[in-house]
Amino acid sequence: MVDPTSDLGEDVDPDDAPRCGTCGEPVVDAPDHRVLTWVEDDAVRSVHFCDDGCRARWD
Repeated sequence: MVDPTSDLGEDVDPDDAPRCGTCGEPVVDAPDHRVLTWVEDDAVRSVHFCDDGCRARWD
């Protein structure tokens, strides 16, 4: 898994990229990439999205 603070458009292999929480596609070279982050059970959780559309469809 790629460090979520890295530049995701910079030489990231799709196998190592985070997956969209809605459609499951690797988030690589996506200028509209979105990340939702929250704290749950004393741990930081996050989910990546391809764009605002996938973010809006996520439960």
